[in-house]
Amino acid sequence: MTAIRLLLVDDDPLVRAGLSFMMGGADDIEIVGEAADGGEVEALVDRTRPDVVLMDIRMPTVDGLTATERLRGREDAPQVVVLTTFHADDQVLRALRAGAAGFVLKDTPPAEILDAVRRVAAGDPVLSPTVTRQLMEHAVGTAADNRRTRARERIAALNDREREVAVAVGRGLANAGIAAELFMSVATVKTHVSRILAKLDLNNRVQIALLAYDAGLVGDGDQDGR
Repeated sequence: MTAIRLLLVDDDPLVRAGLSFMMGGADDIEIVGEAADGGEVEALVDRTRPDVVLMDIRMPTVDGLTATERLRGREDAPQVVVLTTFHADDQVLRALRAGAAGFVLKDTPPAEILDAVRRVAAGDPVLSPTVTRQLMEHAVGTAADNRRTRARERIAALNDREREVAVAVGRGLANAGIAAELFMSVATVKTHVSRILAKLDLNNRVQIALLAYDAGLVGDGDQDGR
């Protein structure tokens, strides 16, 4: 098994030490570098070629949001998981829109942080059933009408089946759950997700979910996307 190459980015040396100790103890994860500021990230990525970057938001010179945007604009960019203390914050939303594969809270149990890194490395961005939903609902609650209009115009590019899959992704379902609900194989679900990403020029499933929320296809009173 090839180990997941992980880069840690946090301005707090104690946090980095704790993460390094926790992550370094896993047989399938290799810590390839550490950075104390977002301005160091691109050079470290070039040198260490990580699969995943665990990125803090608030740093003194270049914050994690800017660093994430810069990374995700590159070819062959590593996946980014944002590390934050906020449950619902515009900054985290910005990171997800920039292409971050998800986020974890700093008080998340170690086993869940490890699981998040593994899932993201496997191409399954983390959509926490609690924290992510709060973010999504926050985004919908503060979105302007023109954002919803633009989102619906983009969703209109999908065919009916792709739209159903997009809504299911927005509800936080994994591929197996979507397959069971929509009566298709997991391989077919993956194909639909790939087509949605290509048609809508998105980076990952998190952005599909955000678009579904912006379009009003998923919400507290509309859990099935209808």
